Amino acid sequence: MTITQEQTTWFADTFQKLSDNVGLAVLGKPGVVRLVLTAFLAEGHVLLEDAPGTGKTQLAKAIAATVQGTNSRIQFTPDLLPSDVTGTVIYAQKTGEFQFRQGPIFASIVLADEINRASPKTQSALLEVMEEGRVTVDGTAYPVGRPFLVIATQNPIEQAGTYKLPEAQLDRFLVKTSIGYPDLEAAERILSGAAVKDRSASLTSIITTQMVAEISEMLTGVHVDPAVLRYTAQLAEETRNDPSTRLGVSVRGTLAMVRAAKVWAASDGRAYVIPDDIKALAAPVWEHRIVLDPEAEFAGATAAGVVGRALAEVAAPQSRSSAA
Repeated sequence: MTITQEQTTWFADTFQKLSDNVGLAVLGKPGVVRLVLTAFLAEGHVLLEDAPGTGKTQLAKAIAATVQGTNSRIQFTPDLLPSDVTGTVIYAQKTGEFQFRQGPIFASIVLADEINRASPKTQSALLEVMEEGRVTVDGTAYPVGRPFLVIATQNPIEQAGTYKLPEAQLDRFLVKTSIGYPDLEAAERILSGAAVKDRSASLTSIITTQMVAEISEMLTGVHVDPAVLRYTAQLAEETRNDPSTRLGVSVRGTLAMVRAAKVWAASDGRAYVIPDDIKALAAPVWEHRIVLDPEAEFAGATAAGVVGRALAEVAAPQSRSSAA
C-alpha cells in the first residue's frame, strides 16, 4: 500500500520525537541516533565498532524505553555457548514434560556486547535469528517477535582473544557505525549529571512496540522510482567490479539499502526516495559488506575508497517521479 503525504508528515514528526527522546540519554549524537533508529524501523540490525565507555548500552536501553520494549545484554566471551544466547530445552519435573526456556535473545532490543570475543560457533547462533526473526531448537522454531533489533559491539583497538566476524554475519547488519566520544559541550552536560548513573531510566515512551511494527509496514509504501532502483543496483555492481575487491555489495546489501532509504526519506518528510538518500547511506550500509583483495588491502585499499569510487563513477539520475 502506498504511503500518503499525510502519513509521511506524521511519521517525520514522530521520528523527530523518537530521536529527541533517545538523545536525552545519548547526548550530542543526533546523527548516530538517526542512523540506528533508521535501521530499527527498517527491521535491520546495527554493528557498533567503538571503544569502551562511549554509551553503547545507554543507546540500546534508551531505544527500548522509547518504544516500550524489552532489552537484554549479552556479554560475549570465548566460553559462551549457543544455548546461552538462544535458550535451551529443559525437563520440568513438576509437569513431567520438556519445556523451552528462552535465552536473552528474546527481547525487543538486544545488546550483543563485544560480539567478536565469542567463538564462531556461538556467533553462528545469531545468523538465523537476525535474518528470519526466530531461533530453532531441537527442530522447533520459536519467533522472537517484532520489533527485534540486535545492536552488536566490537572493540576496534584490542584484538587479542577475538574472532573476526564472518562475511555472512557482517552481511546481516544493516548498518555499521560508531558513537565516538562526545564533543566538549556534550561532555560538560554528561559530567554535570554524573550523579545519574542511568539516563535511560527516566525516559518516557513515545510509541509502543505494536506501533513500531505498524510503522515498519507503513514505510514499505514509500515510493522508489525505477531510476533510483537502477542507480542503487549500478552502484552495487560497481563495487563488485572494483579491482580492489574480492567481494562487493551483495544482493542482501542492495535490498537493505532500499529498506533503509525508505525510512531515511520518510524521516525527512518525503514519500519518495531520492539519489541523495542512497548517497547518504552508502558508507554505513555498504562498507562493512565489502571484502577487499588481500594484496590490494596490503597496498592501502579501503572499503571506504571502493564505495567512494562507485559514487564518483556512477551518475545519479537527474529526475524522479514522485507519483505514489
